[in-house]
Amino acid sequence: MLRRKIIDQLSDWRADSRRKPVIIKGCRQCGKTYAAKAFAEANYDNVVYVNFFENPEAKDIFAGSLDIEQITMMASALLGSAARFVPGKTVLILDEIQECPQARTALKFFSVDGRYDVIGTGSLLGVAGYGETPASIPVGYETVIDMHPLDFEEFCWASGITDQIVALLRNCLEAERPVPPALHARMRSLLLEYVVVGGMPDAVQSFVMNHDMRQVLRIQRDIVRAYEDDMVKYAPTADKPLIKQCFQSIPRQLAKENKKFQYSLVKKGSTAARFAGSLQWVEDAGITVRCRNLSITELPLDGNALDDQFKVYMADTGLFVSMLEDGTQFDILNGNLFGYKGAIFENLMADIFSKMGRRLYYFRKDSGLELDFVIRYKGECVPVEVKANDGNAKSVKTVLKHPEKYHVNSAIKLADLNAGRTGEVLTLPLYLAFLLTER
Repeated sequence: MLRRKIIDQLSDWRADSRRKPVIIKGCRQCGKTYAAKAFAEANYDNVVYVNFFENPEAKDIFAGSLDIEQITMMASALLGSAARFVPGKTVLILDEIQECPQARTALKFFSVDGRYDVIGTGSLLGVAGYGETPASIPVGYETVIDMHPLDFEEFCWASGITDQIVALLRNCLEAERPVPPALHARMRSLLLEYVVVGGMPDAVQSFVMNHDMRQVLRIQRDIVRAYEDDMVKYAPTADKPLIKQCFQSIPRQLAKENKKFQYSLVKKGSTAARFAGSLQWVEDAGITVRCRNLSITELPLDGNALDDQFKVYMADTGLFVSMLEDGTQFDILNGNLFGYKGAIFENLMADIFSKMGRRLYYFRKDSGLELDFVIRYKGECVPVEVKANDGNAKSVKTVLKHPEKYHVNSAIKLADLNAGRTGEVLTLPLYLAFLLTER
């Protein structure tokens, strides 16, 4: 069983005496159903499970009155002995709730009634609602938890890294001292494995069990194909080909020196007017993350972000690598990446930062000065440079020389090096990025 952080979040939710029904929202196949069931079975006497995708007739439970007595009676009639409702001891799991808008509307009534806990899961809540009436969303009567594929820390847990080892790594970060050599070598290896495996639970489980990268790649490409099928199933008819073209252009977008997203790379002559909505669809489905350019390196970052200048990364590094040609996984694990390594390791950092709940920002000027990422860290605006190996962070040096212009007093360099500080630049091994959680 893979250890997932969302179990702790669900535990906090259940400990709240004023809890509302909770929705676990995330991309397809990131482990929502498994987590909901595992938590429910460990914490409730009775678990009533409804999957609207696998069992479409279950929508009839919510087709009439949304009175709780009526709903529980209809559920019992359809599910038989599997539907046992006992106040305070029953949880109702509504899987793939986006398939039944009336079920989501009913969350308001479960919240007001209070006798039964409800956990909903939704894979495409950001896009399946196109055409859905606003009244179906119970604003103020549900709690939404965003779930992602496994992050790097969860991948490390699956690979045998203990909490004690993570604590040691955290101490090295806080003290700005090198990680012990043996652990440093182990973590470098794990990071490269994470680059190619990513965090989709099926891929991770397969990898930790047999380390067969061919099987991992098959799983990843099946997931990518499933995403493309969703684009056909859920997208508005006129947008279907545009959405798929935006999605498939991502590796080409990141291959450029200037990785700013360009609609002309999706299709020659294309403009934002035609493709902006399609790109947003892919992001709302949880497949990609957007990194916006800043007008100035200054807090608050969101207030200084430019909406029309951005990069687009895959939300999961393993799926991104699976979209590249065969043999890329082998090259990454052996350090033979050549010019494309910058794109791969930038996407890795986008994966790590976004899975910890950070919005993504970078800074680029027409002069060519560019900072890969800019984050709020320990209450300050901090540039983050990403180097697949080692290299000069020229833009960081320029910014630090002119604090009166860029409002930056320190920077972080993530590279294939051990931890240490040189003046205003804190150098960290790439794998320690997952501990940069402090805001």
